[in-house]
Amino acid sequence: MENLMDGELPQSDFLRYKKKIFYTLGALVFLFLFYFLFFSAPRNFPVGSIVNINEGAGLRSVSLKLVDENIIRSRIVFEAFIILYGGERHIIPADYFFERGIPVWQVARRISRGERHLAPIAVTIPEGFNALQIADAFIAKLPDFDKEKFLQVAREGYLFPDTYFFFTTDNEQDALRLMTANFEKKVSPLRPDIVSFGKSETDIIIMASLVEREAKGAADRGTVAGILWKRLGLGMPLQVDAALETYKTRGLPKEPIANPGLDSVKAAIYPEKSNYLYYLHDKEGGIHYAKTFEEHKANKLKYLK
Repeated sequence: MENLMDGELPQSDFLRYKKKIFYTLGALVFLFLFYFLFFSAPRNFPVGSIVNINEGAGLRSVSLKLVDENIIRSRIVFEAFIILYGGERHIIPADYFFERGIPVWQVARRISRGERHLAPIAVTIPEGFNALQIADAFIAKLPDFDKEKFLQVAREGYLFPDTYFFFTTDNEQDALRLMTANFEKKVSPLRPDIVSFGKSETDIIIMASLVEREAKGAADRGTVAGILWKRLGLGMPLQVDAALETYKTRGLPKEPIANPGLDSVKAAIYPEKSNYLYYLHDKEGGIHYAKTFEEHKANKLKYLK
């Protein structure tokens, strides 16, 4: 009775009270650590940074890199989430932009899904551009693009004109990879017909590059290709303004003069037969055909004065 009258708890109640406090504090510590590890970004998270995950990088090397760059706190927690999302094979190599701090589980999810969060940059390469013009188009859009390296390895004629989408960290190697892959995708279905036509693929691409520069519209490509193939068959010089060496030597140029689009490649494979042997462009770019050299000279007097 004295203990109760003095305001003191019985020993059994006191022990239960201590346990309750202990469990409460333990739960709070657990919740704090749980939130700290799983639901909060590191305090010094590098907001606005781009992190590169290299091709073939293993789970351990990726997790160590992310710890070193303050993207995550715990390598073990990150690796556990990667395994949960599908395993080490689900690490997708890419450049990842972190516009804000995110918890480890979100980092793991993004890397396992390849969610870069980088706004793509559109680069349009017109049909008929040569490698130098293409390089200049990329320089204007991609900060890491090296013009000299690009020109050293670029194959004229095989850089397929199209609209491509890149990330700010892409460089000349990425551009070459996409353009040559696109060429392969577009041209490979035509290879049986190239064989049937009886010309090498190189000759087809060279002819297509001439057609791309000489024809002034879709309707002219097939006719121009037919005329140029006919001249070759007759042993005549091609005399193509876009390739001045064809005025001095017979046959095709040694390599493509530009990068043709698919319509010009098809025109080179499926040329249109006609009675024409000559053509010229007037001052407005219109094209005029002639069957004989006399007709051609008359067209010169009529359209080129």
